[in-house]
Amino acid sequence: MSFRDRLRRIPTVDAHEAMRLVEAGALVVDVRGGREWARQHVPGAVHLPLRDLEARALELPDDRLIVTFCTAGLLSRGAARLLTERGFDVVDLAGGLMAWRAAGGPLVR
Repeated sequence: MSFRDRLRRIPTVDAHEAMRLVEAGALVVDVRGGREWARQHVPGAVHLPLRDLEARALELPDDRLIVTFCTAGLLSRGAARLLTERGFDVVDLAGGLMAWRAAGGPLVR
């Protein structure tokens, strides 16, 4: 199986579905860097930069759905794959921050 095939197998959701999931208790895991996080992020999100994700994945709850999040969706898809391989229930937000903002999702500045 190629790297692309593995990435395609990660469930994705659009921003409206992600907002619904968050309202229902899903946890947003934002894998962007510190400066991007400081500029704006989803309220209640956990900041876990992609470079630290593998080492710190066990800090995440295993009893909640996780929505991975980045700027445009590429980094978060890799994060979703990594977390899925470690047994977490994960979906990836297609389009990331750009889609979230366009859909009117709340952001903390």
